[in-house]
Amino acid sequence: MGRSTGSRTGRGLRLLATALTLALVGGAAFGTTTAAAVPVAPALPFPVPPAIPEFDKGFYLPPSAEYADKKPGELIAARRVHLAALSVIPINVDAWQISYRSTNTRGEAIPAVATVLKPKGPVKPGPSKLVSWQSAEDSTALYCSPSYALQQASIPGQLTGSVDSAYEVLQITSLVGAGWSVVIPDHQGPESAFAAGPLAGRITLDGIRGARDFAPLGLKEDLRVGMMGYSGGAIATGWAAELHQEYAPELPIVGAAEGGVPADIRKMVDLADKNAASGLILAGIIGVSREYPELDRFLQRHLNPLGKALLASKNPLCLTYQAALAPFVDIKGLVNLPGDPLAYPTPRKVLGQLKMGTNVPRFPMLVYQSNPDWIAPVGPVNELVRAYCADPDASVRYVRDHFSEHISLAIEGFAPGIVWMRDRLDGKPAGIGCTTTDQGSMSLDPKTWRAFVNLVGNNLALAINQELGNPPRLP
Repeated sequence: MGRSTGSRTGRGLRLLATALTLALVGGAAFGTTTAAAVPVAPALPFPVPPAIPEFDKGFYLPPSAEYADKKPGELIAARRVHLAALSVIPINVDAWQISYRSTNTRGEAIPAVATVLKPKGPVKPGPSKLVSWQSAEDSTALYCSPSYALQQASIPGQLTGSVDSAYEVLQITSLVGAGWSVVIPDHQGPESAFAAGPLAGRITLDGIRGARDFAPLGLKEDLRVGMMGYSGGAIATGWAAELHQEYAPELPIVGAAEGGVPADIRKMVDLADKNAASGLILAGIIGVSREYPELDRFLQRHLNPLGKALLASKNPLCLTYQAALAPFVDIKGLVNLPGDPLAYPTPRKVLGQLKMGTNVPRFPMLVYQSNPDWIAPVGPVNELVRAYCADPDASVRYVRDHFSEHISLAIEGFAPGIVWMRDRLDGKPAGIGCTTTDQGSMSLDPKTWRAFVNLVGNNLALAINQELGNPPRLP
């Protein structure tokens, strides 16, 4: 008996010592022990399907008592996950979901979720590199979020309408394949507030904080962070860039690349009215009204019966169905008011708060835009760049692509974006000042062709279940 008790006691002391060591190591990674204190739940075995977020409230929508007193970005919970392309092709990478505390536009504490990925292979010498990838979720339901759509055995995006996850996984694997850690925030928040830019920016910055402090990622103190996003993902990326100095100035962000930029939501409504993108823009109006109750009250008071029916039918849909339902609709005609409804005080005030360009990012920016963009018009992006470049300390490279449109540039602009990001993460200076370049197509730049080849190589590696990031395929 005595020997058994002593053995258990000794084993307990050893476990305690190990736990303390891990806590210290985890804290030393970035000056905190918070991450080490958060237990990591095991992944579900395949083929057990993950619960959709609406039925997984313990992780996605925990009681406020679990996060109200935490600091922005502080971890609430974590769990391992298995990721897959098209829900079935496994991605050979270490991955977790983290939930963390963030802040909405009213300054209230909210829960948020992100997916974090760690490349395979030994730790690379030099600074740690983390890319925050903001997905073009463009939806109004939690089951459309990337944290769910990227999981193995989730309902395929071809069925749910999360078409963004189907093609963005090809880009995400290239980031991990380059040897970079990646964090993918569900930047629309717990209410799926699509197009609510300041909210998305805060959730993105807090996701970087959470990834930084998540011990299993093993990020070092000399961390370098980049941000990337296109279209709806550029809403989060652009706002995170503008809010960085005010909201999270301690984050070592070295650059942000954004394309298809929704710089001015009001101008997007003007362009989409009675045009092909009206269904998608209506989804954005729904999303914004969830974060700005005054706009929701305005809509409930002034929408005609068709407008109320359309918004109700689009309330729980993902990107594909949002875009397909109600194209070429007279958006402004859904409001029972004379004149332009966007000119009334409430929508003018709310949409004015969503216009980018108030704060100039204090790190280099790559902005790329299709000149004939039929969703996010080029005019407001020109205006945004001019606003940034009025500051003599701004560093902006602006590329206008004249052969592409909104959807095709999402693909063609990725390789130039990852090449630009590689230089920032490698510590190469972008230089102070602004340059504007007009190109036929960004894909015709020979400097980016290697990145296109590696995009193909990383996805072939995915298809045959090779480890991503071991060895790294640099762009």
